[in-house]
Amino acid sequence: MIDPRVTDWRLRPATPGDAEPLAELRAVVMRPDLERLGRYDPHRVRQRFRDAFMPEHNRIIEASSSLVGCVALRPAEDAHWLEHFSLAPACQGAGIGTAVLGELLARCDGDGTRVRLVVLQGSRARLLYERLGFVLESEHPVDVLMRREPGTGTTRPSVDPS
Repeated sequence: MIDPRVTDWRLRPATPGDAEPLAELRAVVMRPDLERLGRYDPHRVRQRFRDAFMPEHNRIIEASSSLVGCVALRPAEDAHWLEHFSLAPACQGAGIGTAVLGELLARCDGDGTRVRLVVLQGSRARLLYERLGFVLESEHPVDVLMRREPGTGTTRPSVDPS
């Protein structure tokens, strides 16, 4: 079990062998929101991840030497797409997600790159994205499309010195 207060985390490149553990993590992380929306299918959530997984764009989040999440930043014509951002429930709320996104968004700011993402309606993750400068682009019954222009919002998490 990962201590949710863990502060030592790192990103590493994904490999094809990471697909199955990540598909399982994704199913666990997304289940509450998908069930709330009446859209949870245990096979479909895993298969959608497998079908879209591109190791070259994914980073594995490790904490205490264990795989605890992933995030992808996929380049597109007019923006990078933030995709597959999942963090193990035991690590949520510890600041890891904010730190990971802060690092990725700082890189995009440095490159002058817009970032887009899709989040499920009613997901708590939307609050994190808004705090980091993402704004609503469009809403649909299940999905919310958001974007972040370079240099908007904060990219560095506030640190509690205690």
